[in-house]
Order: sequence, then structure tokens, then C-alpha cells
Amino acid sequence: MSQPTLQATLQGLTTTKAPFIEKARANGEIYIRQPYELYSEENHRTWQQLFARMRDRWRRYANDRYLMGLDRLFTARDHDHVPRLEDVNRFMQSLTGFRARPVSGYVPSYIFFDCLRRREFPTTVTIRDGQTLEYLPEPDIFHDIAGHVPMHTDRAFASALVRFGECARTAAQLASAISDDGERLRRLTSNIRAMSRFFWFTVEFGLMRAQSQAAASNGAGNDALKVYGSGLLSSYGEIAHAIDAPEVQRYPFQIEWVVNQVFEIDHYQPLLFIVDSFDHLYQLVDELEDWIRRGKLDNVAPGEPLVKEADLRSFLDAEATPAAPDSSAAE
Repeated sequence: MSQPTLQATLQGLTTTKAPFIEKARANGEIYIRQPYELYSEENHRTWQQLFARMRDRWRRYANDRYLMGLDRLFTARDHDHVPRLEDVNRFMQSLTGFRARPVSGYVPSYIFFDCLRRREFPTTVTIRDGQTLEYLPEPDIFHDIAGHVPMHTDRAFASALVRFGECARTAAQLASAISDDGERLRRLTSNIRAMSRFFWFTVEFGLMRAQSQAAASNGAGNDALKVYGSGLLSSYGEIAHAIDAPEVQRYPFQIEWVVNQVFEIDHYQPLLFIVDSFDHLYQLVDELEDWIRRGKLDNVAPGEPLVKEADLRSFLDAEATPAAPDSSAAE
């Protein structure tokens, strides 16, 4: 392993400003290591600030399973520095077996979903600029570790993620059996768009009915809403907006609505969907695969998200591409 240059060390691992990441992307590397020695003091201060300001928000708005996972993951740990992924993975092994796998950035859709099937979560190693804590041009390590990983400690939620990866494999297998190239691309584009919308409105921006006695004692009853989506759990502003803002539309999850619902990523979400529990979420993912098999996702509404050529190619190449070795294991 080559030693980091002085320039790279001074620049740290700030999102969009990290030479280490730029080089990996230029070389076409998806899976990387976490170059922990490159984190600057400013990077560690940013993590500390992000974690400290979210603590009260999490206690107020996050679902119980997330809070349990957060306490298990970070209890007796120092919150003043960016976590080492090897430590996170060692802790997770006995719980659900999910691993944080460091990546250089964007991961094509099938590769991402198939990681979930193998209990791996593609994890960004950079951290947002400390001068703009709320603005996030792309996912960072705070979003992935503080937002996603506490949910991965829950067995029911982890099983739903694995099941979601199996849905992607089903879509790829069905597409491979279509002889007409144009029809294969059309159906696959629709399937990918539907799965991306499902993932967005659940794993990233999902709400759940609270079932705890704590919610009832606060006068909210069983109909109180809590956050389980990681895009909300890692945003100081939007986690409160999702629950409290009167202009946000919140509806029970309906798969026929969700897979046809466009979304935009550059502003707070005006529409959110509610599940009853993680068992309910698992049932919905089962239903999603059933819809894929029956062709009910072959003609979803056009629009966002756009399906990139790399996403299509990842599905088309799925059966021919073996899983890449985990180069992060030697960290």
C-alpha cells in the first residue's frame, strides 16, 4: 500500500475535496479501503458536531429500534472522531452479520442491491464540509454510519434489506430471459425505477407508527409517528420537518402508489409513507418481489429517478459478474 502524500493528508477526506477518492474513481475502483490516516482534525470535529447536535433529535423523533441500535453501537465509545469501519464490523458480526463495505462513491444499482443480499452495506468514507453541516451534495460517512448502521443491528430490518437484494436478483434473472433487446431494456428500466422508489420511501425516508409505551405516555398513543428512514435520521432539519411540519403529506404505505411516485433529492420531502412495523416492511418487500415476477412493475410511471446506463448495465451483467473480493478486510 502506497503512503499518502502530505497534500492528501492535509486535505483530509472531506466530501468532493478528497484526492484519495478522486484517484479511486479515476481508476474505476468501486470498493476501496477506509484510509483512516487521511482524516483531518477538521473531519473529526465535523463528526463530533454532527453527532452532538443530532442526539436530542434522535431521542425525540427516531423509532425505538434505531435508538436501541444507536446505544448498542456507540455506548462507551468516543463520539469525538470518525468511526473505524473495522470496529463497526467487528461489533455487528454477532448481531446481524451486516458489514460496512467502503466505496468510492456511486455504486450501480444491481451491485448496491446485491451487496444487501450478502449483508454488506456500501459505505462512503468521506465526511461533509464542517462549514455546511446540513448541506450534503452526496452521501457521507455520517449518513451511512449514524443514519443507516444502527438500523442494521435489528434482525427484522436487516432481513428486509437482504430480501430487497433478492428482489434485485429476481429482476435481473427475469430480464435475462427476454430475447428482444429493446423490450428487455424497457422492462428493466421500469423495474429499477420502481425498486429505487420503494427503497427511497422506506429505507431512506420511511416513517413508522410508534408502538412503545413511551409514545403512549406522551399522549401520542399508538398512532404517533417515528422516523426509521436514514435520510431523515442523518438530517438535523428534515427529521423534525418530517414529523412536525403541517405541509408534509403522510399516508399509509401503498405499494401501487409508491412505485409510481416520483421524488426529487434537492429539497425536503413533501410526501412520506408510513409502515406499521419492520415485519410489515418485510411483507411489503415480499410483495414487491411478487409484483416483479408478475410483471406489475414493467410499466411504472416515468420520471424521477432517472435510470443511468451504468444501472442498466449492472443488471444486464449480473449473472456474469461474480461478487468482488472484500479488499477492506485487511484494514
